[in-house]
Order: sequence, then C-alpha cells, then structure tokens
Amino acid sequence: MSGRSAPKLTPLASPAVPVDPGVRIGHVHLKVSNIERSLRFWRDVLGFEVMQQREGAVFIAAGGYHHHIALNTWESLGGPPPAKGTTGLYHVAILYPNRQALGRALARVHAANIKLTGASDHGVSIALYLDDPDGNGVELYWDKPESDWPRTADGKLAMGRAPVDLAALIRDGAA
Repeated sequence: MSGRSAPKLTPLASPAVPVDPGVRIGHVHLKVSNIERSLRFWRDVLGFEVMQQREGAVFIAAGGYHHHIALNTWESLGGPPPAKGTTGLYHVAILYPNRQALGRALARVHAANIKLTGASDHGVSIALYLDDPDGNGVELYWDKPESDWPRTADGKLAMGRAPVDLAALIRDGAA
C-alpha cells in the first residue's frame, strides 16, 4: 500500500447523463514483455494484421483499421505477468461478426494448442476465454441477434452461463 487514500467522490446534484449511445471502445494498449512472442499469438494465431511497427511497439488490426490493439514494451520489456489477485485488465473482448467467424477463431486457437480458460453461452453471446502469452485475459465472442436475447417477464436481460458445444462451433466455422 502506498499510504494514499482513494479520492472521495461528491454525489452529483442531478442524475448523471448517460454516455452518448454512439460511443465505442476504440483500441486497447497491452503491456507485453516480448513483442515477437506476442505477435506469434495475436498475428499468427488470432490473425490480426500488423499495421505499423516501431521500437518497442506494434499496432495490429482487422480489416485495415489503423489499430485495434497495440502491443508495447515501453514499461514492460522482459517483465513478468502481473501477480494474481492484483488490479489491472481482466480481459480484452474481441467481437466477431458471426458464429462462423468465431468458430474459425476457435479452430485456430485449437490448432495452436492454446487452452481455453473458459467458454460460456451467456444467452446474449457465445464467449471463449483464453490468455495471451503475457497472461492478459482475452475473450473471443459473438453477439447473438438482439431478438434472441433472453429476457425476464418484465423485459430485462436475463444473461446466464451455459456450456458451449465447442465441436459444433468449430464445425460451424468450417461451413
């Protein structure tokens, strides 16, 4: 502990205005210990394209975007992963456009002998969980059509955690 206390937040006088519904997460920077090792995972296994590389950093993307993910060693070259039980990134989530694309991603992960740390059908999405070489959590997922999302009697989302048939997902990716 550094001895510093968390800042106290003063309640707002009026209800907060929600964030603009057009807001999206633009990109993620991950601290890694070795760029080449990380590229073997992010580029060679998951299939991201290198958009730019410079000393201590590489910028990767899908579909020609400037970068969805940056891998850098600016503060982490040769460093160990964060210890379990500490704060930091839980996972970065990568949204696939359809079930077939998620199935192809799973097949690539399986072919690279990378173990999943979990897989869940949340009702609203199918999610696969794994770690990159630096212990950063990664979620690969596909959102089901909103019309198929489970809802309670009063219309609220009823997300859950059901098993995923991984073999069927890989078959769907090959179709």
